[in-house]
Amino acid sequence: MSRCQTPTRECHDFLAEVSRRRGRQPHEEAIPPRAGRERWLSRTRPGVGHRHESVTGGAGAVAAVRIHVRAPATSANLGAGFDVAAVAFELWNELEVSGADGEAPDEEHLGVRAFARYAAPAEFSFRFTDRIPRERGLGSSAAVVALGLVAGALAAGEEPTADELLAEGLPLEGHADNLAAALTGGVCLTWDGRIARIADDLPASAIAVVPPGRVKTAEARASLPQAVEHADAVFSAVHATLLGAALGRGDAALLAASADDRLHEPYRAEHAPHLAAIRADLPEGALGATLSGSGPTVIVWAETPSARAVADELAARFPGHDVLHLPVATTGAGPT
Repeated sequence: MSRCQTPTRECHDFLAEVSRRRGRQPHEEAIPPRAGRERWLSRTRPGVGHRHESVTGGAGAVAAVRIHVRAPATSANLGAGFDVAAVAFELWNELEVSGADGEAPDEEHLGVRAFARYAAPAEFSFRFTDRIPRERGLGSSAAVVALGLVAGALAAGEEPTADELLAEGLPLEGHADNLAAALTGGVCLTWDGRIARIADDLPASAIAVVPPGRVKTAEARASLPQAVEHADAVFSAVHATLLGAALGRGDAALLAASADDRLHEPYRAEHAPHLAAIRADLPEGALGATLSGSGPTVIVWAETPSARAVADELAARFPGHDVLHLPVATTGAGPT
């Protein structure tokens, strides 16, 4: 199977046909990296997780090759970094785009809508493979948007930067932190439509405790107050500063000190009661625990040599939950 990562003859012919339809010349390479540009092409192995496939088809395109892309799970906030900080994990959703199969694609699908920011979806069929748990605070919707954006750019022969992809995706995703990390990989900050990837890894291992229940982000955000006490604002500012220093320096002790928040976590705790339970009795070797996005998943940060023991203890304590050891994904959404 040909895949549009390097400019093979089949891939070039496919992009030439799409470009002809759109009235532009094809690029010699499909979204190649540029000097000085943040890298967002993924080349690491797919992650593990529950797999779900959905197919939506289209009509009127040439079925010469397939575009195959993937995007990682993400955890936003990391405690006090509310709406700013996020990290990408080695747990991947995938999308395969090919020529028409005779059925119209579902143009209301979030990933197809993202694809449409760059290319007309009616000419293609789409097969989505979902491994990231949905509505659990691990960036499943951001991954779907990232998949569509990157695949659409490939189909159109475009070469957008990560910031440009973020701008195209925000009207669909609405949460810049998750989408930024899904696009760039690693550990990143985002503000005012900009992305700064600040680290390739974290100073601790991430153990995700994923409950069976789901939380809709919009409902969780609606529970946040319009104003907080001054003391709580100071508390969160202090811990956000510690978080930034921990990420920038790769300092596990600072990460442990930063793992608390009064801006959003207390108001979302109802849907993640295991957060308080874990913080009250951290496993040996654990540095702290934070809510992943709007929850209900909790990320337990562990000293790397103790990560397996921490995961085993959490699995024993929470038998109804999935416990996942999630390494940081050093690359973001892109072709395989």
